[in-house]
Amino acid sequence: MDRSIAHLDMDAFYVSVELRRRPELRGRPVIVAGDGPRSVVTTASYEARKFGVGSAIPSSRARRLCPDGVYLRPDFPYYRQASAEVMELVRSAADAVEVIGLDEAYLDLSGMPAPHAQMRRLASTIQQRTGLGCSIGIGPSKLVAKVASDAEKPRGFVVLTAEQAAARFASERCGLVPGIGPKTAERLRAAGLATLGELAATPTERLRSIFGPRLGEELGRRARFQDDSRVSQQRKVVSESRETTFDSDLATMAELEPVLRTLVAQLCAGLERQQRCGRTIQIKVRLDDFSTHTRARTLAEPIGSADRVGPVALELLRQFAPPRPVRLLGVRVAGLQFTGDAVGAQLTLAL
Repeated sequence: MDRSIAHLDMDAFYVSVELRRRPELRGRPVIVAGDGPRSVVTTASYEARKFGVGSAIPSSRARRLCPDGVYLRPDFPYYRQASAEVMELVRSAADAVEVIGLDEAYLDLSGMPAPHAQMRRLASTIQQRTGLGCSIGIGPSKLVAKVASDAEKPRGFVVLTAEQAAARFASERCGLVPGIGPKTAERLRAAGLATLGELAATPTERLRSIFGPRLGEELGRRARFQDDSRVSQQRKVVSESRETTFDSDLATMAELEPVLRTLVAQLCAGLERQQRCGRTIQIKVRLDDFSTHTRARTLAEPIGSADRVGPVALELLRQFAPPRPVRLLGVRVAGLQFTGDAVGAQLTLAL
């Protein structure tokens, strides 16, 4: 293969990080989830998944499925610290690395001598240095590598060509492939295309007639595992947010404003530790009818401290004046850059 791309995905990352400090829980069904009536599962150990517990299901349902499980509240500062340890090792293994979130990354291995051996060494090093396991998929594209890394978890190591991937996953549902979401998968099923093999064998003209020229062609390409997107070294984290879902809906500004101030304080504390700031401040409000509303303001210069972000967020909330009780409240700072870069840009403008 001329191009060689690896996708590294940490196994049950949040649970695995928790087990580092609580090794006595190894082998037990462990679920990282909030304990409120509206909270959801962040992730579950493989022992818990045998009971049907998975990410994003309501915590209340998880407790019914697995009443004897060990339930832990998420500790995201601890997870970010563990992620930094892992990604430092990942970045040392290849020249081009694209980090996606806290627990996965793409590596461009093209031209590297013995790339498969290099990836096996990386997985071993991560295990030895951090105590965490990972799965790795390797292929000629990000798409093949991503699906391959999911194929044999945990601690999988799968190498596939595009043709091998198309054959191996032909009987799988279309939604297995990144980029084919639930709504598109439902439209495919309605058109009689339930599997990737059926989708790959469908003439492009038929797909175009159903989904339009652009999407129709792209669906066929994805089913055949054709992908030419590159590993980008650009920083993927362009925003940072904090939000909370209330156990009971809040109906007054007197109740909402203290919560927003707390969220701003948490968000900005993280930004200051990372030495980052941003120009766009946004709030997110989900009402009791499940409608979600956002309001944002872009400023002339980037900010990151609570005393500057807070007033903007509060003004946005007051201007929106939620017309119904609020189920969820969040705040986001977007357009992030490092503080030093922002200062340098302001000095340049001043000159």
